[in-house]
Amino acid sequence: MLDQFKMSDCHPVSTPMDPGLHLTACQSPSNSADIQEMKDIPYLSAVGAIMYLAVTTRPDIAYAAGALARFSANPGVTHWKAVKHLFRYLKGTVDMKLVYKPDGSDQLFTSFSDADHGGCKDSGRSTGAYAIKVGTGVVSWRSKLQPVVALSTTEAEYIAAVEAGKEIIWMRNILGE
Repeated sequence: MLDQFKMSDCHPVSTPMDPGLHLTACQSPSNSADIQEMKDIPYLSAVGAIMYLAVTTRPDIAYAAGALARFSANPGVTHWKAVKHLFRYLKGTVDMKLVYKPDGSDQLFTSFSDADHGGCKDSGRSTGAYAIKVGTGVVSWRSKLQPVVALSTTEAEYIAAVEAGKEIIWMRNILGE
C-alpha cells in the first residue's frame, strides 16, 4: 500500500494522527481552485485501503481511519496531509502484529472502552471506541461516531461502554455455542 501511494520512502512518525489535529468540514475545498487542486489526489482509494487495514488487522489506526473517512465526499488538503501522516505511521509500524497467547488471567475477556465528548466539531457527536482482548490479543475493536449527541462526558462514556458490553455478550454467546 505504501508503494501504491508513493509513500514507501517516507520518514516514519510515532502517532497515527498529529496530536491536537481536529479535522472539520470547513477544511474542505469551498472554491473551484481548491476543488481542482484535490481533483487528482487519490483520497478515496487511500482511505479505502486504510479502512481495510483498520477493520482487519490494525486496531491502532481505527480512530484515525474513521476520522479520515468522514471527509470522503469532499476532502481538502488538510485531510490529505492527515492521510499521508497515517501512511508515515504505518511505515514506522509495519512490523507490529497482533499476538495471541494466554495471559495467565482467569478472565475470558479484557475490555477497554473510551469516548471523546463532542469530538466531532461539525456535529457535536462523540466518537466511542472499544477493544476486547482474549488472552494477549485483541480480537474485536471498533471506533465509531456515536449516533446521538451526548450531553456530558459521562453519557458519552456510557454509550461507548454499552457498545463494548453488547459485543462481549455476542462473543460469549458465540463461544458458548
